[in-house]
Amino acid sequence: MLYLTSRMRFSDLSEQQVLALAISSEEDDARIYRGFAARLHEDYPGTAAIFSEMANEEDQHRISLIELHQKRFGDTIPLIRREHVSGFYARKPTWLSAHLTLDQIRHISENMETASRTFYENAEKRSTDADTRRLLGDLAAVEASHQDKARFLTQSHMETEAESEDETAHRKLVLTLIQPGLAGLMDGSVSTLAPVFATAFATGNTWTTFLVGLAASIGAGISMGFTEAVSDDGQISGRGSPTLRGLASGVMTAIGGLGHTIPYLISEFWIATSIAFFVVAVELCAIAWIQSKYMETPLLRATFQVVLGGSLVFAAGVLIGGG
Repeated sequence: MLYLTSRMRFSDLSEQQVLALAISSEEDDARIYRGFAARLHEDYPGTAAIFSEMANEEDQHRISLIELHQKRFGDTIPLIRREHVSGFYARKPTWLSAHLTLDQIRHISENMETASRTFYENAEKRSTDADTRRLLGDLAAVEASHQDKARFLTQSHMETEAESEDETAHRKLVLTLIQPGLAGLMDGSVSTLAPVFATAFATGNTWTTFLVGLAASIGAGISMGFTEAVSDDGQISGRGSPTLRGLASGVMTAIGGLGHTIPYLISEFWIATSIAFFVVAVELCAIAWIQSKYMETPLLRATFQVVLGGSLVFAAGVLIGGG
């Protein structure tokens, strides 16, 4: 679905708003790190100490930013947070999960620091005040050192070496193409089940069913692609080109819907429907496999989630069409 938002572009923020955004972001990051430290204290006291130290440093950053804001703009700090700026993509609150592994926590913290460093580097380029530029540059350097600490957590508790160039390229591939493509494939494969099979069982006409499926698939592809492209320009989040992400999401959405639509070019209703059933099963298995391989979701859990969701939507279409 396509939603219009009132989020500001990063390039449109004033220097005061940039400082206010930095202050709120540092506060959020410190709280997240303290949560990680509390969670890891018993099993990994050394790692917990690192997160506590990182939280304390974020507090110092926040204090320095507040002092600079008071000096330049006064005591009233505008309320602006990540979710108000298009350059910051909305974070899923994964840190609230009760079953995070140490590696997952390390990935979350490293992604947080990457976004923070990129933010300060971009903010420094836009600032015209010498004191502000100096502080933002210093903070960017500190955030880069935090990335090294996050990587150190992997070195301390895993046998693998520090992240290689291949792993970096793999992460970029996942963020830019795999993740939006998977979201599109899931949306296209699942959301079009109801209209396609409702039309099929309501009319018994394969050509009408094909036209409905074609329209639903193309429309969903355009909507998903446009939404992905405009929701995040990738400057702060590091998710890569919005054009590539939009294309990946839009094309895979259309493919997901067309897969079980094309069989209805066959004039014989039950032959077309049987083939469509088979294609749906293949689509759901492919989604579960991609989730397991690239998104580190256990295969059984991914299969259960995808099959359950797809079955519910499919059943809704058949019941509505058959009624």
